[in-house]
Amino acid sequence: MNIVILDGYTVNPGDLSWDGIKQFGNVIVHDRTDFDNGKVIESIGKAEIVFTNKTPLPRAVLEKVPSVKYIGVLATGYNVVDVIAAKELGIKVTNIPTYGTTAVAQFTFALLLEMCHHIGDHNKAVKNGAWTSSLDFCFWDYPLIELAGKTMGLIGFGRIGQATAKIAESLGLKVLAYDSVVHPELENDNCKYVTLNDLLSKSDIISLHCPLFDSTKGIINSANIALMKDGVMIINTARGPLVVEEDLCNALNSGKVAYAAVDVVSYEPISKENPLLQAKNCIITPHIAWAPKESRSRLINTAVENLKSFINGNPVNVVNN
Repeated sequence: MNIVILDGYTVNPGDLSWDGIKQFGNVIVHDRTDFDNGKVIESIGKAEIVFTNKTPLPRAVLEKVPSVKYIGVLATGYNVVDVIAAKELGIKVTNIPTYGTTAVAQFTFALLLEMCHHIGDHNKAVKNGAWTSSLDFCFWDYPLIELAGKTMGLIGFGRIGQATAKIAESLGLKVLAYDSVVHPELENDNCKYVTLNDLLSKSDIISLHCPLFDSTKGIINSANIALMKDGVMIINTARGPLVVEEDLCNALNSGKVAYAAVDVVSYEPISKENPLLQAKNCIITPHIAWAPKESRSRLINTAVENLKSFINGNPVNVVNN
């Protein structure tokens, strides 16, 4: 069996092993594949099994690689694959649904706490001599924010949203959740489902944890920002296109939004024209919430189990049944 990994470097830059996948056949690992359709087709060749992280597999590619029977997406989001075309062509597509839950929830609070305390900026100030020359025993260059008693709105309340809620509650935050699917058993005195408008208007912090669908694309836009509290903080560790970046930039520069922190943007790697690069009080990290070694190890292990189940005739985590 011929197996191709189209863009293995990000998932495994050398600190993990592909041996689990290699047990199933001849494996070619490309660190990266050019997104040009012709290059992707060339990289796939005669493979029956294809793994991709971010390399797009549109219909135009899938129709040219008739040997492919299985696509393993090395991520939770699977919008890089035309799953409808894959189904029509008899190709099973699977994803990795739970590997990054704890990592992304943890990173959400790394971003939030940085917005609240500006630890990086204060560390830099101290090392540049500001504390040495201070007239007082301490100083702070930014407002410092206590979280207890504030309200955190979570747009998307799946596994990551729920994990984020647990951390939020432990810090004394009240949680409002919005999701298309409601599980009443998850509610308690400090965590309630609400409508999107209620979440937008009542939250001090809004964090995105929803998939990218037509219904969620651009959910952070000028109209919805207008419904938010003045001085709201916004976090996006989900998908870049959930945010209309020009609208968020304008809201940051006007002060309507006090701070924003995004780990994802609409086009990655980020374009130098991205408006958020010119926004005030905006933290941007390079899509790393998912990337601790422990998380990536779980990802590869799940990819192995997904492939094993497919070969055994009992595919799991299929996204195009």
